[in-house]
Amino acid sequence: MFRRAYASRRCLVPVDGYFEWQKLDASGKKKQPYAIAMNSDQPFAMAGIWEEYADKTTGELIRTFAIVTCEPNSLMATIHDRMPVILAPEDYMCWLGPELAPGDLMKPYPSDLMKIWPIAYVGTRNTPDIIDEIGLGPSDLFGL
Repeated sequence: MFRRAYASRRCLVPVDGYFEWQKLDASGKKKQPYAIAMNSDQPFAMAGIWEEYADKTTGELIRTFAIVTCEPNSLMATIHDRMPVILAPEDYMCWLGPELAPGDLMKPYPSDLMKIWPIAYVGTRNTPDIIDEIGLGPSDLFGL
């Protein structure tokens, strides 16, 4: 599905953090959101691919992108079964370059360079306090 974009429309998605949800029950209805960032609090880049198409009704050119994912590192594996491909700065040009398949970059980022913390919510009321850490009790950790 993304073969053409992977071959020729790769991009960097600059961020200073991202969110992920841990399923707390078998149904997946109860979830705990987490914020994830670098230990250094510095911005970083995720591997992305982009596509463009013309809207069939208006003819307007629409551009979209997706974050490339890989298996989780040991830190992320505690809450989810995948994670974004995070690129080291020295790998940016390789990802953006003409190489058809920079597959060696599609690997988990080192856990020891990252941090993760539980947050209260992610939603329509996204204010600066969204990334404030919350305490989790045993019932939160085990979905009780």
